[in-house]
Amino acid sequence: MELRADCGRCAGLCCVAPAFARSSDFAIDKPAGRACPHLGDDFRCGIHERLDERGFHGCVVFDCFGAGQQVTQVTFGGRSWREEPGLAGSMFATLPIMRQLHELLWYVSEALGLPAAHRVHDRLRAARAETEALTGGTPEALGALDLDAHRRKVNPLLVRASELARAGTRKPDHRGANLIGRRMRGADLRGASFRGAVLIGADLRDADLRLADFTGADLRGADLRGADLEDALFLTESQLRSAVRTVAPTSGPRPRRTAG
Repeated sequence: MELRADCGRCAGLCCVAPAFARSSDFAIDKPAGRACPHLGDDFRCGIHERLDERGFHGCVVFDCFGAGQQVTQVTFGGRSWREEPGLAGSMFATLPIMRQLHELLWYVSEALGLPAAHRVHDRLRAARAETEALTGGTPEALGALDLDAHRRKVNPLLVRASELARAGTRKPDHRGANLIGRRMRGADLRGASFRGAVLIGADLRDADLRLADFTGADLRGADLRGADLEDALFLTESQLRSAVRTVAPTSGPRPRRTAG
């Protein structure tokens, strides 16, 4: 299953479906369903290399996890809202549902890559197969899907995989914590849980974040320069792009990773 965005196979859905509000993340107001003025006829962004410079940091940090091309090429068989305007409403409504499924698949795939979580691998593989099957549904089936119920089935497996991977570490518990602007420079945070934590503007320079769990953490503006991110758990490229001076994660087995 392809879980990385391939904009060349998408119909520019993320540039049309959502609404933009003029802010530090977006330079313009854009209503939902209206194409961004920078979207080209080829469905490519005309300012892709200058998004931050032009005030579109929200686009820089967005990640569809491959949902855009899945909706375009699979759900709608290669058709697009531009050539067939009647598809627009259905395509745009399907995108956020597919994105959530693909994001969940990304987390499950990450958990399956943790040798220490082998005890739950069979159940994770079953969850992955079920979720992949859901992504192949019709627009009507996807629209009727109870995503919350499906997440409630899968999330306990991800939590257990994280616990197994972090066993034997210090494991500070910061789940759901408000850590806005918190000074944690050089802190020993090995195996910490930051699931759902708000770390906006936090100072994590030179911190030891090995095996820390970042599921759903808000890292906007967090300073990760020099932090040791070796084998950090469930840390997405989008989270890293939203932080200060970070390096993007690599696929496959991870070497020692620092942000600098």
